[in-house]
Amino acid sequence: MKKTLIAHSPDADDIFMYYAIKFGWVDMKDTHFDNIAKDIQTLNEDALNGVYDIVAISFALYPLIAKEYAPLRTAVSFGEGYGPKIIKKKGTNLKRNFKVALSGKHTTNAMLFRIAYPDARITYMNFLDIEQAVLDGKVDAGVLIHESILTYDDQLEVEREMWDIWQELSGGGLPLPLGGMAIRRSIPLTKAIEYESTLTKAVDVARKHKERLSEMLLERNLVRIDAPTLDKYLELYANDESVSLSPIQYKAIDKLFEIGYKHGFYDTLVKVEDYLIPTEYKELRYS
Repeated sequence: MKKTLIAHSPDADDIFMYYAIKFGWVDMKDTHFDNIAKDIQTLNEDALNGVYDIVAISFALYPLIAKEYAPLRTAVSFGEGYGPKIIKKKGTNLKRNFKVALSGKHTTNAMLFRIAYPDARITYMNFLDIEQAVLDGKVDAGVLIHESILTYDDQLEVEREMWDIWQELSGGGLPLPLGGMAIRRSIPLTKAIEYESTLTKAVDVARKHKERLSEMLLERNLVRIDAPTLDKYLELYANDESVSLSPIQYKAIDKLFEIGYKHGFYDTLVKVEDYLIPTEYKELRYS
């Protein structure tokens, strides 16, 4: 039996979307899945170095790994009227060149932030440390991601929503692409199609059994938040729109890539649908 490792972040939406496999609700013939959880920037760097066959990434990273990885259509997280938040201590004013903590150079929020605030002095750190760095005065502001957008200390306030920056840069009307999964192109095509199908089924099953799966995650202390916060968070980032990419989500990802290309983050402009796994191959092969 082949062992397949899936690398994802330790935040609640990634865990939720994967654990239908971990709990044995979804499986794949002759394949044993295992998982590893790392912070998103570490995963981005691992993808750049080709460490894993299947890995969670920030959407903003993808053009840099397009030759080696295909984007998966499932386990995606978008913002729709919400997203990462730029926070600071209450009552403070930020200077033009304020010092800010971001969760990683290749994250979507970092790219959008760098475009919106070209004079800010950036330091990168693990996303779990950003809130405390702002509270301790090590930085003037920080961009919160994952569950921390719902749980930050009441000594802090929002300076600006990343959603608003996205709306200004994109022209409005599109969801904010944050993260998804990628699969190594060297995997045989029929096997890659099976992997994508299995992961899609896992996210779909998780959504259909959200209450029970959430209970199990909480009982086993697999998430960092309480039940009400988990419920709210999953409706933000592991919702029904996470099961499979939709036409408007494709447009949003392409707009993100277009913005990055325009501002010099990528050497070439890519269209996400040109790089997907061609699932029609399996149908043609057996027709």
